[in-house]
Amino acid sequence: MNSGIQIGNKIRDLRCRKGLTQEELADRCELSKGFISQLERDLTSPSIATLVDILQCLGTDLKDFFYDSEDTQIAFKESDYFVKKDEELQNKVEWIIPNAQKNMMEPIRLTLSPGGSTYPDTPHEGEEFGYVLQGSVSLILGKKCIPVKKGESFYYTAKETHYLKADTKSGAVLIWVSSPPSF
Repeated sequence: MNSGIQIGNKIRDLRCRKGLTQEELADRCELSKGFISQLERDLTSPSIATLVDILQCLGTDLKDFFYDSEDTQIAFKESDYFVKKDEELQNKVEWIIPNAQKNMMEPIRLTLSPGGSTYPDTPHEGEEFGYVLQGSVSLILGKKCIPVKKGESFYYTAKETHYLKADTKSGAVLIWVSSPPSF
């Protein structure tokens, strides 16, 4: 199975959605019907310039053509998560939306052992939000220490050094979201 992008099918689908025959598409793009036929069967590869012309005739562009919404995963299971444990700080970070670096925000599930903490994060662009699922934490934001318990949330702009420290008895589990991604 060829793992490359099969552009032929996508071009045929776009052409059919536009209600064009191969001949009509070929005429619009000043190409031969034979070339369009071969292209749709992935027997030939167009140059970038030719592909741009074809896509223009089909009412789209390279960016939309190669952005495959069908392949974009929307829901994630535990088996999709990326997990990192830090024995020294006694925390476990789970990226519950894998590859979120390319997104507008990056949510993680953070588990802190009793007395565990996160590494102090230096000031950066953006905002952070958290919701404590169990236990309680102290949010250290610059010189402030803000207690946040189960069922409570926090939200701040990341203009000062910040980190979380778990209660020494209960530990904590929380959802923490950074926008833009910074974890």
